[in-house]
Amino acid sequence: MNIQLSDHFTYKKLFRFVLPSIVMMIFTSIYSVVDGLFVSNFVGKTAFASVNLIMPLMMGLSALGFMIGTGGSAIVAATLGKGQTKKANEYFSMLVYTALIGGIVVSILGFFLVKPIAIALGATGDLLNNCLIYGRISFISLTAFMLQNVFQSFFVTAAKPKLGLCVIVSAGVTNMILDFVFIYILQMGVAGAACATVCGEFIGGLVPIIYFSRKNSSLLRLGKPVFSGRILLKACTNGSSELMTNLSSSVVNSLYNLQLMKFAGEDGIAAYGTIMYVNFIFAAIFIGYSIGSAPIVSYHYGAKNHIELFKKSLSFISICGVCLTILSFSIASPLSKLFVGYDKDLFALTVHGFRIYCLTFLVNGFNIYGSSFFTALNNGLISATISFLRTLVFQIIVVMTLPILFGINGIWIAVAVAELLTLCFTAFFFINKRKVYHY
Repeated sequence: MNIQLSDHFTYKKLFRFVLPSIVMMIFTSIYSVVDGLFVSNFVGKTAFASVNLIMPLMMGLSALGFMIGTGGSAIVAATLGKGQTKKANEYFSMLVYTALIGGIVVSILGFFLVKPIAIALGATGDLLNNCLIYGRISFISLTAFMLQNVFQSFFVTAAKPKLGLCVIVSAGVTNMILDFVFIYILQMGVAGAACATVCGEFIGGLVPIIYFSRKNSSLLRLGKPVFSGRILLKACTNGSSELMTNLSSSVVNSLYNLQLMKFAGEDGIAAYGTIMYVNFIFAAIFIGYSIGSAPIVSYHYGAKNHIELFKKSLSFISICGVCLTILSFSIASPLSKLFVGYDKDLFALTVHGFRIYCLTFLVNGFNIYGSSFFTALNNGLISATISFLRTLVFQIIVVMTLPILFGINGIWIAVAVAELLTLCFTAFFFINKRKVYHY
């Protein structure tokens, strides 16, 4: 039985509705994880470090897709909640075409930024060459990747989360198979990893365009857009928290790489890369839940109904946070061995850092959900404030100061400290705005 945005959501129905979005985000995260796994084991730790060094640039420039997808879907879902289906589709079309044009511009920009940024981060010799190869090939599909991020949110708004999941799984499986073919069989090195990612991202970005361009059974369809500067600005403002999250993460990850290069050289970057891959997957659970539940909040907000998901969401995040922390501590050794088991010193460094970093999962889910929750309520200011503090202000402070006091351990614990500081503000906004939004 299909679940509609207008339904009353029990715990069971809520879980069924958000599960495709959670799995979808996990598969999206697996893209870079599989690349890293194959590159580390079959090309070497220098190539592995190069992928991790240039990844923040690519994720930062792809932030436009997250901004338009999350900010725009909140507007479209609220418009559907008001019963204005035609207008909702006009907004949807305009936002998708804007992302397409913006993606082309950003892809060209990124192609030329790879070299100066890699050099600024300390890359030389083989490390620099691998950064250029991986980065420039990957930028071929950046537009498709941005569209994939846009459609992740809109599939849920269109009440088709399972279809969105199928698209992402197809893209992810393609990426995995081609990683094996290009890296292991054809010995193409980092170029093979990049080509596999390009193929997967084209599936994830272009298949949804074909679906929404034709007559379909969803609530949304691409058609002739009606440009509205006000709606575009509102979508960008509303989704600015997601833009800030990705841009800030790119800046902060670059700072982490600089600090790690200072304290541990290439081994530090490779160890951090392994930890980040696991973080991508675990954080994807919280992000997927936030994306999956946001259109429900937006719809009922637009329909002026009482928003009933708040307590259920906090319960889900609390349970997941405890479970993921315990799980990550337990699997630190086998996962590190999977990525860097070929190097004894690198393996020991990775396990040690992993077991400190895992405290992050106790806290970060609340901040991820808080930012998304206020985006869904069309309060871009609070959403952006949480993201700005979480991903930029506090992280810059801790990553620059804690290593002075605690050495490399200060780098491993920095994210958890930044998340804890942010949680104080997230809790304040939750309490302060409860009567305003009736949750």
